[in-house]
Amino acid sequence: MEIFMLIISFIVLVGIRVPIAWSIGIASLITILFSIDSIAAFTTISQRVVTGLDSFSLLAIPFFILAGHIMNSGGIAKRLIEFAKSLVGSLPGGLAHVNIVAAMMFGAIAGSAGAAAAAIGSFMSERMEKEGYTKEYGVAVNVTAATTGLLIPPSNIFIIYSLASGGVSIGALFLAGYIPGILTGLILMAIALVWAKRKGFPTSKRSSASQVFKAFIDALPSLLLLIIIIGGIVAGIFTATEASSVAVVYCLILAFLYKEMTITSLKAVLVQAAGTISLVMLLIAMSIAMSWVMSYENIPQEVTSALLSVSDNPIVVMILINLILLFIGIFMDMTPAVLIFTPIFLPVAVAMGIDPVHFGVIMVLNLCIGLCTPPVGAVLFIGVGVAGTTIQKVVKPLLPLFVGMLFSLILVILFPALSLWLPRLFGF
Repeated sequence: MEIFMLIISFIVLVGIRVPIAWSIGIASLITILFSIDSIAAFTTISQRVVTGLDSFSLLAIPFFILAGHIMNSGGIAKRLIEFAKSLVGSLPGGLAHVNIVAAMMFGAIAGSAGAAAAAIGSFMSERMEKEGYTKEYGVAVNVTAATTGLLIPPSNIFIIYSLASGGVSIGALFLAGYIPGILTGLILMAIALVWAKRKGFPTSKRSSASQVFKAFIDALPSLLLLIIIIGGIVAGIFTATEASSVAVVYCLILAFLYKEMTITSLKAVLVQAAGTISLVMLLIAMSIAMSWVMSYENIPQEVTSALLSVSDNPIVVMILINLILLFIGIFMDMTPAVLIFTPIFLPVAVAMGIDPVHFGVIMVLNLCIGLCTPPVGAVLFIGVGVAGTTIQKVVKPLLPLFVGMLFSLILVILFPALSLWLPRLFGF
């Protein structure tokens, strides 16, 4: 009964355009009102919203968000694009490959798909259109490639999954995301290559070794951030939370050294980052409250029993879970989806013998697809807004790239070593 009340109230609230964070909170309150008296319900939900944010690990999220905003305004995206162009610009459909590689690098450094879509899209959209690519194709490439940064560390969403899972190692999750993230990018590049040959898209002149070297040197300070952050976490020099503050300081230094940021522009970046952080943390707080309500009402146990009663075959169960997650990803943002559904599906996955780190990668990659899918795909909206087009026009060129992401998801599900080899190599 409770699970239907939670789902129905949430769907109704979203359907009447109540903001997603408030929809989650109100649906949780409505559900718990059927179990305890009204005063206790309001008090309990309020306490869960406040105490849900009382976590040292969650401090990493605002710091990484701030670092992403500084990168977006500090000239880092431009240098990564030039480096990507020197590497892959001469391939058929060269600018599409540049878009993908640059988005992978920037998204990984910023830890945000939205930041990558905005930063790379603002640089690449007009350039691709001038060289004969359709605007809609450029958007499709940009938004799908931007999601790879959520898999390639550092990644805020892996920190959230660690919290929701009850303490899966953030370092292990960061390492686990490398190969699936790069694999997804390579599959997108393969599709872009085939598409370019079919459509006759132009190629750029091959860069000389000296040009590649110069572009690499220009981009090296930005790329070093990945080594500093991941290397520091793996070596035990600092935690993921401490690494996020190191990222902010390093990005500030780079932005001022590149002379693309002043004290005045920094103020604007801080205000913009504060707005993003407040929205994300409100989502997290409300989602944690909903997770508690589901736990109180024994919803995860009921769902686990229902799924395990369908089949004892891990593949069948994983297909069901992934179909549900794909559907959820279409209508719900990634942060609340991870916080709400990890406690539901992770026990099922563990019962099926699936490693929690591997399941985390599966879940994040699955929900990445939802970020590119109408009607609620957040990254899709950003890409469309930056390019000045409409979602309806982007859907057709998006479909083959969407299929490529699904293929990557299938490979990651079928071959756990893609996720687990690096963590095991480093002793996690």
